[in-house]
Amino acid sequence: MKKVQKIQTSEAAQPLGHYSQAVVSGDLVFVSGILPVELDGTLNAERGFSEQAEIVLRNAEAILRAAGSDFSKAVKATIYVTDIANWKAFDEAYSTALGEHKPARAVAPVPSLHHGFQVEMDLIASVSGV
Repeated sequence: MKKVQKIQTSEAAQPLGHYSQAVVSGDLVFVSGILPVELDGTLNAERGFSEQAEIVLRNAEAILRAAGSDFSKAVKATIYVTDIANWKAFDEAYSTALGEHKPARAVAPVPSLHHGFQVEMDLIASVSGV
């Protein structure tokens, strides 16, 4: 049985707590919840929703790359938003980032997110051929 491999890259914002950016187990990478934290650690919840979504997606892409994967191998994403009215804005940013690839996905409204952010995403992707 393979060991769980911790994924850590300086190309994405560093974890703000006791967790890994992602872990690989078997042929899957499990990416932790990603908040729109800038690469330098800046926490700016005053940014607009679309900009926050783009930061989340940029961090996710870098973490997937570090794990030997990419958005084309994503199998499941969960997105948490503090205002379901932002669903369309997230969908636009998400479809731009993922192109024609359409993994399983859920968008869940939540009352609040850490640091006052408006969006968070976790995902699962394959690290082998899909």
